Amino acid sequence: MAGKLPGRGIYVSAERSTLEKAVTKRMFSKGAKKQVKIPDGLTDLVEATLLKRLQDAIGMARKAGKAIAGYEKVKIMLDRGEARVLLQASDGSERGKGKLSTPEGGKWIGFLTADELGLAFGRDRVIHAAVASGTLARRIVEEAARLQGIRQVSGSTPAAEKDIGNA
Repeated sequence: MAGKLPGRGIYVSAERSTLEKAVTKRMFSKGAKKQVKIPDGLTDLVEATLLKRLQDAIGMARKAGKAIAGYEKVKIMLDRGEARVLLQASDGSERGKGKLSTPEGGKWIGFLTADELGLAFGRDRVIHAAVASGTLARRIVEEAARLQGIRQVSGSTPAAEKDIGNA
């Protein structure tokens, strides 16, 4: 699994402030020891790339039968103890999201929009989704942590106390 974005030689942590500081202070040119042209909107490009990686990982889990969407299906998966990751759309109803709990020893991801989750599942919108334990669940959590750092979101609501940073 890649712990960094594709490229050679210069890496920056997945935090918006660190990336913006590296661009502002021309750290890429210093690191490369030559002039480096940074595209306008680099942080937005990195965010879009990280979102796509996360959606691809969720889509792969869905195709492997490890990820499901829909309130009732998610509730059943949680009740059976099969879920490792609970995903809930940030723009979903707080009342509906509050009825589902983070899996025991699992992670909760709640900063994606319903449209962003929907793209991962091949639907218009998804509010509730869950991923079974395994390699794909770990990859989803890792990709989400990178995206969360770039977006600078807390990832937590009163309904689900754990974000992707703790469990």
